Amino acid sequence: MADAHADPHASHAAPGHHDHHEEHIHETSYYLKVYGALLVLFAISVLGPVVGIWWLTLITAFGIAAVKASLVVKFFMHLDVEQRFIHYFLVTSVLLMFLFFFAVAPDVMNHRGDNWENVAAQQEVQRGLAAGEGHGGHDAPAGEGAGHH
Repeated sequence: MADAHADPHASHAAPGHHDHHEEHIHETSYYLKVYGALLVLFAISVLGPVVGIWWLTLITAFGIAAVKASLVVKFFMHLDVEQRFIHYFLVTSVLLMFLFFFAVAPDVMNHRGDNWENVAAQQEVQRGLAAGEGHGGHDAPAGEGAGHH
């Protein structure tokens, strides 16, 4: 009858602890793999502009940044295990960000609008064009060709 009063968890204490320890090691190695992937993607995004191909730079800058952000959101912010409405909030916020960008981009990227004019930007462009004329053309860097007419 002494066995009936024995701790029922005594025989399972070591395996339970061992399973928890293995789970923690697996979780840590999982995060290290994601971290390694983020480092590789970072290296690729840095090398893109070094190559000097404009479309490759855009892909590496924006495409890889989006992949890295999704990895961080999914694995480090744990949004993949949250309720469905979290995903709706995330998608809605990204859509609102794009809406904001495309709503203001025409005004920000131009020097004139319907009811406004960016005089400072126009003056800076004119100053840059005037400085380029005296230096032997568009291909010569600033400072080269000065006084060599």
